[in-house]
Amino acid sequence: MADTLAPLDTAAAIEQLAKAERERLLTLGAVANIRVWLQEPHYAEYAPEVVRHIAEGRWKQLDDVFWTIIPFGTGGRRGTMYPIGSNAINDRTIGESAQGLADYVKRVATGVPLACAIAYDTRHRSRHFAELCAEVMVAAGYHVFFLDGYRSTPELSFAVRFKQCSCGIMVTASHNPPSDNAVKAYWSTGGQLLPPHDQGVIDCVMSTTTIRRVPFAEALAAGKVVLCQEEVDTAYIAAVQGQSFAGPRELKVIYSPLHGVGASAVLPALAAAGFTDVELFGPHAKADGDFPNVPGHVANPENKAVFDAIIERGKQVGADLILASDPDCDRIGLAAPRSIKPGSPWGTMTGNQIGGLLTEYLLDRWKKSGRLTRDHYVVKTLVTTELVRRIADAYGVRMLGNLQVGFKYIGGAIDEAGPAGFVFGAEESHGYLAGTYARDKDAAVAAMLLAELAAQVKVAGQSLHDKLDALYWQYGYHAESQISVVMPGSDGMRQMAALMARFRGDSPRHLAGLAVKRVRDYQNLVELTPDGQPKAFDGPRGDMVMIDLAAEGTYVAVRPSGTEPKVKFYMFTYEPAEQLADLEDTKAEHTARLEALGRDLSTFAKTA
Repeated sequence: MADTLAPLDTAAAIEQLAKAERERLLTLGAVANIRVWLQEPHYAEYAPEVVRHIAEGRWKQLDDVFWTIIPFGTGGRRGTMYPIGSNAINDRTIGESAQGLADYVKRVATGVPLACAIAYDTRHRSRHFAELCAEVMVAAGYHVFFLDGYRSTPELSFAVRFKQCSCGIMVTASHNPPSDNAVKAYWSTGGQLLPPHDQGVIDCVMSTTTIRRVPFAEALAAGKVVLCQEEVDTAYIAAVQGQSFAGPRELKVIYSPLHGVGASAVLPALAAAGFTDVELFGPHAKADGDFPNVPGHVANPENKAVFDAIIERGKQVGADLILASDPDCDRIGLAAPRSIKPGSPWGTMTGNQIGGLLTEYLLDRWKKSGRLTRDHYVVKTLVTTELVRRIADAYGVRMLGNLQVGFKYIGGAIDEAGPAGFVFGAEESHGYLAGTYARDKDAAVAAMLLAELAAQVKVAGQSLHDKLDALYWQYGYHAESQISVVMPGSDGMRQMAALMARFRGDSPRHLAGLAVKRVRDYQNLVELTPDGQPKAFDGPRGDMVMIDLAAEGTYVAVRPSGTEPKVKFYMFTYEPAEQLADLEDTKAEHTARLEALGRDLSTFAKTA
């Protein structure tokens, strides 16, 4: 950036800032943060750009990037990239994040060598931010193991464990829009930060003033940064392949990385498992942070629309299965023909449906191999389908499902319960893990296992959709849906807090024509009923409310997103297997119920 401004220039900018405050062109938070960036010595290199924005009267932009300090949440920092601003992803906020992590880990990890693994995805400036993080870690006395190419989040998790690092950093904003980027922080377990370390790192990040760096080229030449991509790739793919099962491999697969890193993980995993007829979908193959050929430029396999063009290709070539991963390759989505009949229509699956299929596949294979015991367990979060629980119960294994939202809690449960008993972890947002080589969700291992399952049911004359219906007949019909209410900007946090408070204190009495039986407040761990006294319950504390309705298995979970400015509503319905008569009629009834729930929740949210 330009040289530090003369005092008169800074003084004039502060005067204009005061005028903008009087004219209410900026929020109070923005004014306070801009003053800090203009006056504090550790922001001096950014001050000229701040002054330029003030001189040009770019008040809306200044308010957007300064109205708050972008939080370092329990996993890291994520947001829109902009060269300046306390509420943006830039060199300063990324540098603070790396410095805070370095300082905290050094404080608590006494007596062990300091090492950090770093990887990055295909987003704009990801490589730059990865090098910046490496420079900070080296200056703090760390040995850095650097994956020198676009690599997946689960491979970073694996690298932390494989290289016995004290922490790790992944530069990615997952499935967010192209404007965004982020850093995810990892502990020595290979999992994202858990209590008490999450708050400890947050405190260090928020109190960081000085960011110390050693130039990347200098650190590399001195051996403080080690490029280890080839070694880690080989070990990682071997670890993924170790979760494979023998079986048929006659399957035509089309795979899309959605312009992300997935070709470095999913393709070699499928090849290692013996799948030879795999096509990389050309329009999505190029590594490109703009995600140019994806609807809305949002590369998220949760969005059915990303599969539309790939399905057309699948119909042309007679594919059996389509797989797509998000930009950092920790989530997987699929589409498949609804039957094996020629010309069958195609359909996608939700993350919950995929989770149910994989749970049953793995438990079945483990049981047939003689490995499964009552000491084994499956893990899911509170907002993941109860189909997973009912399958686990049928196989006689433990279900660890009382977890807040986020795969980091699944990773933590593996370490707490003991890795030896772990079979499978699933969350509704298309995140899955088999094996203990990592502590984060992995699209590569999920893709491999889904291909195995698809090949297996193909031999049996079924499609994956047929297999899912068979699970419904056996375990009951489970339907889930999700909607979000977006609340952006400086007023969004207040609106979200107000809405959550209303659900806690003045929740609806009826939803979709069903009476509310119980409201579970996970922030205060208090259970409320329409006519009863508050009652404490045991559960994982978090900013979430669950609403149980009169119909069995029908409930709603409400929580603010941890990564985006919106409140999420997770809706669940259930029909016991013994009450199923016509599956298609049941599906239609539950679709209507979910739609009614969504309408009522949206109406309630708008009146908060």
